[in-house]
Amino acid sequence: MNKYIKYSNIKSLIIVFITFFFMSCNKDFLNKNPLDQISSPTFWQTQNDADMALAGCYSRLNCNTFNYNGNMSLDIMAGDACEGAQSLGSSSTGSFALGMIFPTSGGILSNVYSDCYNGISTCNIFLANIDRVSIPDATKTEYKAEVLFLRALFYFTLSDFYGGVPLYTVPPATIADAEIKQSSKDSVVAQVLADLRVAITNLPNTAYDGHAVKGSALALESRVLLYQQDWAGAAAAAQQVISDGVFQLSGDYKNLFLAAGQDHNPEIMFSTRYLNPDNSSDQDIEVEWWGLWNPRQELVNAFECTDGLPITKSPLYNPANWKMNRDPRMLLTLKAFADPAIQASGAVVQYAYNGNSITGYEPTKGANVEALPVDYSTKSEQDWVLIRYAEVLLNFAEATNELSGPTTPVYDAINQVRSRPGINMPPIPQGLTQDSMRTTIWNERRVEFGMEGRRYSDIRRWKLAETYLNSLTLPGSGTQYVFDPSKNYLWPFPQSEIDINKNLVQNPGY
Repeated sequence: MNKYIKYSNIKSLIIVFITFFFMSCNKDFLNKNPLDQISSPTFWQTQNDADMALAGCYSRLNCNTFNYNGNMSLDIMAGDACEGAQSLGSSSTGSFALGMIFPTSGGILSNVYSDCYNGISTCNIFLANIDRVSIPDATKTEYKAEVLFLRALFYFTLSDFYGGVPLYTVPPATIADAEIKQSSKDSVVAQVLADLRVAITNLPNTAYDGHAVKGSALALESRVLLYQQDWAGAAAAAQQVISDGVFQLSGDYKNLFLAAGQDHNPEIMFSTRYLNPDNSSDQDIEVEWWGLWNPRQELVNAFECTDGLPITKSPLYNPANWKMNRDPRMLLTLKAFADPAIQASGAVVQYAYNGNSITGYEPTKGANVEALPVDYSTKSEQDWVLIRYAEVLLNFAEATNELSGPTTPVYDAINQVRSRPGINMPPIPQGLTQDSMRTTIWNERRVEFGMEGRRYSDIRRWKLAETYLNSLTLPGSGTQYVFDPSKNYLWPFPQSEIDINKNLVQNPGY
């Protein structure tokens, strides 16, 4: 039995399964559980049914919350990017960065909530019915572990943005059963960790092939525990991934984020998957044509020179030629707005953006220049990488530094990330204090994961958000960024959910 559901064959599986669920990524949670459909005696019987149902669970990742759009948009809220000129004033994330975040805001605020609950609903229906299918117990156990991993990812995402949320581990039988008050954040995180423990125990300890594996679950566990400041737990989960030796850093940083380098990539631990023509995205349209995300100067300045010194200290830095002698990850993350692309053939191709960059920069990470010139027929198939081995190393470094200071393993983990082939940045300086090592790790995460959507969560958990964001203004207008620490560490629940669920209590300050 070939357990791996190939993405070239997934379209029919997803279409049939989602037909059962009758739901889309922007429907409210209480309208997406036609249980009479999925409980039909004609389903939940065969291996094909189980594969179809599992494919449906994974398909829930193909929404903005778990692709390039939602994650690059979070970098606007993190102060590492601005919304592009084409969407200036209309993007929810651009408004949120200026402090205009309300229960009725819509956009990413409601997308994250509905996308995650769509996923949770699908996972719960799978878990409630999979035992009815006539497949080997070992297969059933592994499928359950994959779905528990997905449910953990969905609930953790909700807890990060909203805090405590309504907690469902079985499909609500009635609308009344669904109208429950939110559980505490601690309870939600406890459920996340419980799901991950089962997943870690039952998933294969193999390379990632599109399905969650043991390393995927351990890496997510290390992230969850890091965010809770459980330093020992986060370090231990990361160390287990490192010790198992299944994953390693890629020697091709650029192609980590392009389809050409993603199959069997040893660094990718979990991703949202795409494959043309049936399961494609608009990534190149939105990045290389519309220019929806403009990296800020502050992100550009965070990249060191090739001597390992910041631009404020390095003799190699030349403001008149800011691209010279810089960390190679910089130009693999962003570019000057006017710079053309150079394709593999050597052809020089202009991007032809349909608007100017308000910062003077555009992203390059995940931008497939071979697709240029881009138009509405362009279909992108880059997988969006959600977890990769570099994060495991930096999670381990951060947690270990908080536990015991800048020990040799902390240096080793960071230097592995910096010295990967093709990047070859020098080691960080010896003799750092715990505080200076912490600052070093913070910056290393910023540049390593630039334009991947990680920093918004980082600056909130580090309690830097109100200091950093409130020091920024919108380029060109001088409009002040606003982050109110009395409320903005959590998002408000969408007003539509408050209206539907009378037991849901709005987050403080909204």
